[in-house]
Amino acid sequence: MDSPLVIIGTGMAGIGLARAIRKQDTRRPITLFSSDSGSEYSKPLLSTGFAKGLAPESLAVRRADELAEQLNVEVLAHTPVSAIDPDAREVRCANGSTTRYGELVLATGAAPRVPFAIADEVASRFHTINDLDDYRRFHAALAKAATPARVAIIGAGLVGCEFANDLHAGGHRVSLIAPETAPLPRLLPPPLGRALGEAFSDAGISLHLGRTLASQALEGGDVLLQLDNGEEIAADIVLMATGLKPRTTLAETAGLRVEESGIQVDRYLQTSAPHIHALGDAACVAGVNAMYVQPLQACVRALAASLNGKPTTISFGAWPVMVKTPLLPVVALPPLHEPARWRIEGESQDITALAEDQDERLIGFALTGSCVKRKVELSRAAPPLLG
Repeated sequence: MDSPLVIIGTGMAGIGLARAIRKQDTRRPITLFSSDSGSEYSKPLLSTGFAKGLAPESLAVRRADELAEQLNVEVLAHTPVSAIDPDAREVRCANGSTTRYGELVLATGAAPRVPFAIADEVASRFHTINDLDDYRRFHAALAKAATPARVAIIGAGLVGCEFANDLHAGGHRVSLIAPETAPLPRLLPPPLGRALGEAFSDAGISLHLGRTLASQALEGGDVLLQLDNGEEIAADIVLMATGLKPRTTLAETAGLRVEESGIQVDRYLQTSAPHIHALGDAACVAGVNAMYVQPLQACVRALAASLNGKPTTISFGAWPVMVKTPLLPVVALPPLHEPARWRIEGESQDITALAEDQDERLIGFALTGSCVKRKVELSRAAPPLLG
């Protein structure tokens, strides 16, 4: 009998891996553990659903039971794993049950970072959206609010900007709050970030950049947010978009090598413990943690081949990030290290920024407006993320 495979996590990484293995091996026992509903869905669609008026049910491609039947796998929904025993090669669940594995894959993803304490009286109004169950809760909260809802988004990174654009397009009143002076600080140099901020502001999104949250309170049914400059913002709902942190607790308590960047794996996606692998947002591959779809898909293909007896190393190409902000199209390939210079070309909202090293070699780029058409050309010229 084929060695049983256990996958912890039913996001794009976990389900994608199970699907890729099934294409090559129809008999191997596969069990997927999920801490949520286990439904199959496309995570990038979470930040496009409000503009399209999509109900949570329409984002789910398959329920857990339908997925199990289609792939001939066992899907254990709402069954969080509490511990891993690498010596006994078994996982233990919060309900006390244990499951043995031949090979184990950690596809635990990343969890939202919440950098400050949220007052108890307003906690029910604060949300994060990191999976379909989160989307369901936020969607229900919007439905209960007045129309249009007043949504305050804290954080102007990728998640914050995409949801700001999407919620605005869905007819809601959006305020964007962040300590940085321009949106997308990790992806865009300041001139391009300011161009995106201007597009948001021109569309009616209220920007509060260079500001932090000083206090939160419930007043007359409103969530009252006071900023560090004394300004007050009244909101119906608050969306926290303050970054993600790889989920590494299971790996760490099992004695696997873990760092701030994630579960450390080699280019075969092998952890420091035999028979345990990791991929997706939770994993740092040979020093690179790339929380984007294309690197994830490359990892799925490589690990599926390795687990099916064809050891395959992973490599990441020069894969730019396409930000879902229709108010101003944005594409970025952030350099792995601080560039010697950013060479800025263009004006207004149509800007190209080229990240160069000391020898004037291209190591990354960022594009806005009509300049996003240069994505393919510059991707071919840029070095791979992990060659």
